[in-house]
Amino acid sequence: MNNSMNLEKYIRDIADFPKAGVVFKDITPLLNDATAARYATQKLLELIGDQRIDKVVGMESRGFFFGTIIARELNAGFVPVRKPGKLPFDKITQEYALEYGSDTLEMHADAIKRGDKVLIHDDVLATGGTAEAVCKMVESLGGVIVQVNFLMELTFLNGRDKLKEFEVKSLLSY
Repeated sequence: MNNSMNLEKYIRDIADFPKAGVVFKDITPLLNDATAARYATQKLLELIGDQRIDKVVGMESRGFFFGTIIARELNAGFVPVRKPGKLPFDKITQEYALEYGSDTLEMHADAIKRGDKVLIHDDVLATGGTAEAVCKMVESLGGVIVQVNFLMELTFLNGRDKLKEFEVKSLLSY
């Protein structure tokens, strides 16, 4: 495998999506290239190092792409965090603030056991609200958050500020 690959060339900017003034970072070109996706996976695993991980928690829906692969490579379980009404079993919920209003996330109540070492993964760290909500849910179930990692971070939105008590890592910064 190539030891150095420019992953940024696989991230496509989409202007005014999902609304005017937003530049959306589209990872589908990265997902569409097997070599680039494999390289990104390897680099995400390197961010974790040799830390023991029992569960990888991924946020709907783009956190599922690499989150499931990372879980498999770490021989860990995968826990999906979803929008309301998508999970069929007993759940815990966490509300979080949006720019205007709020939203809610859900996780199965039996997904994390007390003492589980947890990696939280998503594709992008923006304002940090989603990741902060997931951290609260994991800790409420007794999980120990080892790291919160991202494919990319939009540093100008200061999302790290909401995650100060955790080790936060990302492959790409914008």
